[in-house]
Amino acid sequence: MQRDTAEESEVIKKAFSWWKIWLAILLGLTIASWKMYASLTTVHFIPVEKGTGNFIWTGGKGEGTPNLSAVLDFKEHAGGDYKIETFSDTLVSIDWTINAFFWLFAALVCMVLRDLFYIVRIRILTKNELSWSQGFNVIMLWEFASALAPGVMSGATVAMFILKREKIPLGRATAIVIITAFMDNLFYVILIPIVMLFLSQEYLFPHHQSASFSIQILFWIAFSIKVILCAFLFSSLFLFPKMTTRFILRLFRLPFLNRWYTNAEKTSDEIMIASSVFKKEKFIFWVLTFCATAASWISRYLVINCILNAFFNLNLLNNIQILGKQLVLWLLMMISPTPGGSGVAEYAFGELMATFSTSIILISGLAVLWRLISYFPYLFIGALILPKWLKKSR
Repeated sequence: MQRDTAEESEVIKKAFSWWKIWLAILLGLTIASWKMYASLTTVHFIPVEKGTGNFIWTGGKGEGTPNLSAVLDFKEHAGGDYKIETFSDTLVSIDWTINAFFWLFAALVCMVLRDLFYIVRIRILTKNELSWSQGFNVIMLWEFASALAPGVMSGATVAMFILKREKIPLGRATAIVIITAFMDNLFYVILIPIVMLFLSQEYLFPHHQSASFSIQILFWIAFSIKVILCAFLFSSLFLFPKMTTRFILRLFRLPFLNRWYTNAEKTSDEIMIASSVFKKEKFIFWVLTFCATAASWISRYLVINCILNAFFNLNLLNNIQILGKQLVLWLLMMISPTPGGSGVAEYAFGELMATFSTSIILISGLAVLWRLISYFPYLFIGALILPKWLKKSR
């Protein structure tokens, strides 16, 4: 038992190594700073009232949509329709009203709701065996692990050991993590076709052809992976749990994993028990679990809606478009090889949300603001509660 606890502590400590924390912070800050620097140093034109600018667009012989960053497509001309955007222009264009501060506060509230619904879900899945404070610790550390892990990996593996440290048997903890992953994937698999019924692809992807085509390819690859993963997770727990446990046992027969084979046998037995228990759950149990999942993801999405509403006058259709674009945004982040999707998140935000502003500087600034609200807090909160939690849950 002591050996198991020591091994669990080692796994958790490796997942939350300080070098990983500093790497994630450094990478995130570096990319955010580079994004802002690039937007400030790149020549970018903005449309102005006719006759008040000092540039005219000459690209495409006056036809088509201007690429506002293509310097060669513009010619200096008094009384033109365009001028070069400056940082001061961006600051002047921002209307710092009570409405702006209200929406920024609403963005913070949505982040709190996102985690609150995750805590509700983990309490539902553990039959309230976890208290609210335990649920808070589990979710914060889970998000912490996800912030440190590449988007393609997430923090699911570490989550199993986090739950076990909270006295949830490892097999049951494994089943819970599989269910949460299944619910998250199911939300996407259901929502994306629904969104496609109401919004055409021209609203979801960038307008300029080169970026749109590459992002569309990545999006549909990621969506296909989601569908396959969703089917695999469902079948591994509800249809063919024996096949899953056999795979685990064969995996732990490998020479470098063989010393944990006894533990793997115990875990396999627990997965079978957990599977049989979850199969007997009433329909309302799964409805509540899925509702908590959907509410958490929608709260996560509304953070960007709130940020954009703080700086732009958006109508209902605009907000629906933003929600649709975020399906693309989050799928791209999930296939990112960088911690927490750093780099990919900022780039995709700029490409997808450029529809709502001609100012590259402003959009880049909002991308950084979004990451400051939705990503960096988990790095600091997780680092603060981890030492105390490890000691308390020993």
